[in-house]
Amino acid sequence: MLSSVFASPTTPDATVSLQFLDRDHSILAFNERVLDCAKRADVPLLERLRFLCIVSSNLDEFFEVRAALHLTAAQAREQKGAYTEASFEALAEAAHDMVARQYALYNDELMPLFDKQGIKIVSHGDRNAAQRQWVQAYFEREVRPLLIPVGLDPSHPFPQVANKSLNFIVRLGGRDAFGRENDIAIVKVPRVLPRLIRMPAKVSGGHTCFVSLSSVIRAHLNELFPGREVGQFSQFRVTRHSDLAVDEDDVRNLRTALRLGLEQRHYGQAVRLEVSAGCSKHLSDFLLGQFNLPEASLYRVHGPVNLVRLTQLVDLVNDPRLLFPAYKGCYPTQLVPGESFFERLKRGDVSIHQPFESFDGVLDFLREAVNDPQVLAIRQTIYRTGTDSEMMVLLREAVRRGKEVMVVLELKARFDEEANINWAEMLESIGAQVVYGVVGLKTHAKMLLVTRREGQYLRRYAHLSTGNYNPKTARLYTDLSYLTADPALTADIDNVFVHLAGQSKLPKLNRLWVAPFQLHKKLIEKIDALGDAAAVGKDARIVAKMNALTDEALMLALVRAGQRGVKIDLVVRGACMLPAQVPGLTDNIRVRSIIGRFLEHSRVFYFRCAGDEALYLSSADWMNRNMLRRVELAWSVTDPLLRQRIIDECLVPYLHDGRDAWDLQSDGTYQRVHPSNAGGGHGAQAALMARYAARNSGAGRP
Repeated sequence: MLSSVFASPTTPDATVSLQFLDRDHSILAFNERVLDCAKRADVPLLERLRFLCIVSSNLDEFFEVRAALHLTAAQAREQKGAYTEASFEALAEAAHDMVARQYALYNDELMPLFDKQGIKIVSHGDRNAAQRQWVQAYFEREVRPLLIPVGLDPSHPFPQVANKSLNFIVRLGGRDAFGRENDIAIVKVPRVLPRLIRMPAKVSGGHTCFVSLSSVIRAHLNELFPGREVGQFSQFRVTRHSDLAVDEDDVRNLRTALRLGLEQRHYGQAVRLEVSAGCSKHLSDFLLGQFNLPEASLYRVHGPVNLVRLTQLVDLVNDPRLLFPAYKGCYPTQLVPGESFFERLKRGDVSIHQPFESFDGVLDFLREAVNDPQVLAIRQTIYRTGTDSEMMVLLREAVRRGKEVMVVLELKARFDEEANINWAEMLESIGAQVVYGVVGLKTHAKMLLVTRREGQYLRRYAHLSTGNYNPKTARLYTDLSYLTADPALTADIDNVFVHLAGQSKLPKLNRLWVAPFQLHKKLIEKIDALGDAAAVGKDARIVAKMNALTDEALMLALVRAGQRGVKIDLVVRGACMLPAQVPGLTDNIRVRSIIGRFLEHSRVFYFRCAGDEALYLSSADWMNRNMLRRVELAWSVTDPLLRQRIIDECLVPYLHDGRDAWDLQSDGTYQRVHPSNAGGGHGAQAALMARYAARNSGAGRP
């Protein structure tokens, strides 16, 4: 769908007839591409289910972060602006359609295929006597002690329902113990219990059988209300706005303010209500009234309310035949296990292409720094590292060994706030210096700086990355790690750390571009310079790989450059608001999205003018927030061999992908490349896996 925002011309080449694509519909379009992976017959069955669950998880986050403004505008009957009654209705229609197709795929295709494999989620109506007896015993032993039904009356008002929690609403007949006719009760489903339970072999008849927790409770609702008649009932789940908003200028302690905000996040504004397909109108209307939601916010689902929890089935079955073949990245090919990183980096920079090369190289670099008595100081940014982090353990050990440790820890990393607060408190308690970046900005840059005494001098070594310091996601996301001892680059990194800690003015930098200072401006200058070159007949080329493209100024710069003759290829995994291949406007711009086994996460920017090439790696997507409201980095790759390797692995294969690629059309829709060859053709990720597997076995090792 086209946005109501028109591109404003800043040069004679631009034109007011170009409309940007709508950001929220572009996010939904990305999820359509993920949903397609769940449909693909060449994807193993458990992986298809995993993709289906990923779509549900992504939709949860979409509603938690993006829906509230549209809903509020609709409730206020807004007719003008970016958020209106019409924008809410259009998004609701698109989301309803996607959810309906999700459940149709689940019921009509995936579950029958699981059944053929002898894997069954057995509903109450399909259970035999032995299975019902086992479920009854499980309910009495594990479930019933944790359930407290709440009958609603003036002294028992509608309970607080937490974000994304599963509940039952029940309509009761008869009178309660006090002779009253209160007919509505709520049963909260405990979050501490597994949503899928495997039944023992003795009652499974040679199959692999599971029951869902909601089915167990549903089958025994009558037992929770002795003396009452259970009539209508339904599962329900409410999604709430969950983007934390803290006025950093108005709080003395950001960590304390965020801790308080986390306590309230679970009970923010309701934005979506999911119920079972058979939920009566009486009950759905009652719930909509309780949550102050319009009818369009009601989602009736034909299956489990919360498909996300079905990822448990992937783990519980864990059948290699139904999963992608096991893959483990090789040790970084530019490194030799056991060789000192400090000695290796004196010979030149090192790039690690994750997950094809393992994150172990980064951990080993930090481990050597922690254990080396000549290392005096370690500085690191932390955005997402997870709750169980070996890096945090290593930093703690560095403090214990007497090294100066400074961590710039971003407390506002969305949905990782609690883990980061806990790490901050742990590190501070043992004497590390912890700072929270700059007021009003998120520190999204990924950098690690080691200072080492070598004779009479101090020398710096550094790691930069396009991704997070999280070993788990490093196995699932494509990212580039970059190790260097280059004095100019490490001096730049040191200056950024000093800036983040002391909030002093950044000096002139050598090889780094830093947001919110130069990065946005430098990228536009680079694009415009290529436009100038193309206008006088020079060969000019841009290839940029990123997760999202939504910044208006950068999109306009690309349009200007394309209209002046620059050939532009953009590999944008997620939301992209720049329409491609629009006749007379963006003919020279192609946009494609790669959706494969791994989540494409690396940011790589290539600029060529005649024979001169420049390549930058970055932590930043081309979004307004990354350019103006975050601390981000981009750095140049100056080694010709390393630069060519990154081009050959991170750009060229994706431009020729004939398996996992989608091309953006001029009308804003995406078309799968060569859909008839779903099981064949060139796939960039598959090719890279094969290349590194050969290196891992010794063949082709440099």
